Amino acid sequence: MRPEKHSLTLRGHRTSVSLEARFWKAFLAIATREGKTINGLAAQIDEARRPDTGLATAIRGFVLQWYQDRHEG
Repeated sequence: MRPEKHSLTLRGHRTSVSLEARFWKAFLAIATREGKTINGLAAQIDEARRPDTGLATAIRGFVLQWYQDRHEG
């Protein structure tokens, strides 16, 4: 499962992230469920991430945490 590049626009800037298909699909599903655009959710994650964490890594962490929060307890 190799990462694929996906284009995003964050606060007017075009960028791309390389994510595995499963993470991208889950990310899209979360955005839809939360009533957000993919760019809006990516911008939210981008603003909250640490400076030493890449955007793709932050998105993967967000996806994992989102599902864990809903399936634990």
